[in-house]
Amino acid sequence: MLKLMRAPSKYVQGKDALLELYDHVKDLGNSFLFICSKSGIKAAQPKIEKSFAGKEAKIQFEVFGGISSTSEIAKMQKIARDNQIEVICAIGGGSAIDTAKAAAFYEKLPVVIIPTVCATDAPCTGLSVIYHDDGTFSHYIFYPKNPDAVIVDSSIIVKAPVRFLVAGMGDALGTYFEARMCLKTNSPSLENGGITKSAMALCELCYETLLEDGYKAMKAAKQGVLTPAVEAIIEANTYLSGVGADNGGLATSHSVYNGFTALEECEGTMHGELVAFGTLAQLILEDAPMEEMEEVIDFCLSVGLPVTLEQIGVTDKTRVLIAAEKACAPGESIHNMLGDVTPDQLYNALLAADAFGMEYLGK
Repeated sequence: MLKLMRAPSKYVQGKDALLELYDHVKDLGNSFLFICSKSGIKAAQPKIEKSFAGKEAKIQFEVFGGISSTSEIAKMQKIARDNQIEVICAIGGGSAIDTAKAAAFYEKLPVVIIPTVCATDAPCTGLSVIYHDDGTFSHYIFYPKNPDAVIVDSSIIVKAPVRFLVAGMGDALGTYFEARMCLKTNSPSLENGGITKSAMALCELCYETLLEDGYKAMKAAKQGVLTPAVEAIIEANTYLSGVGADNGGLATSHSVYNGFTALEECEGTMHGELVAFGTLAQLILEDAPMEEMEEVIDFCLSVGLPVTLEQIGVTDKTRVLIAAEKACAPGESIHNMLGDVTPDQLYNALLAADAFGMEYLGK
């Protein structure tokens, strides 16, 4: 298996970065469709309009339905065709981003990603997570290239509710441990290639940045202020995790997320929160050293990530087996684990993770 490394063609991050958006995307085309979340359009539209003011370029904003489903993607494709759009852009969180990526792919257009929260590493990855209209996980779409540009306005990110930033840390938390397992089992990355030293270096740096700056960033973000620690965590959540996961691969953490989407009681739990709890389960499956377990749990507690089933919305432990079975479905990344994992084994690991978390919380 040949080693492979991919990343966005351009990554820009900083205070008021959207005021320079036109300069970074003008070579991609002259007509832009912005697929927006409701909150994203409020945060970003004024800066984007100011950036494009006086330029010979057409811009159009469309608020999408909230879920990156097949029907929503088709709707945005039609809007792009009807308006002769040359570039599709995403404004918002993971679902808006995944919708825009898919619409751009099917219409054979460049895609620009403008996250207004950093709750997941979706901006930089070469894939989309597609859901059914009811919000349950459906499938992944893997693309031949990563986004053409990712523009991250830190001053917008830091004004979002702090839970988004923390959830992004949860998503990023799985990056190193999942890639480490894929390397150990010689499993392919999400780009279906071997894992490079460069990819593993990004994954390790992602984890180190979380430990170094996560708590400091969370405290600053609660005040809505931009500090070097916040900038570091935005980069870790967005670039280091995104490019790291893309080129390092997935294992248990993300399968656990996919599994728990089957439970109604987890509908209010964010992607990264479930990934964080899935990372604890993966460490148990690996029989990781106690020092490593403690380090991860301490980090989760310091920033407010869940460490128990109750914190992710599950109070009836018999329901966990449903999630475990879905997480172990054919094609799931949990099968990249050494020796593979059965639903019963994952069920036991999830209960063990819950027990560890309960102990740390003093329950």
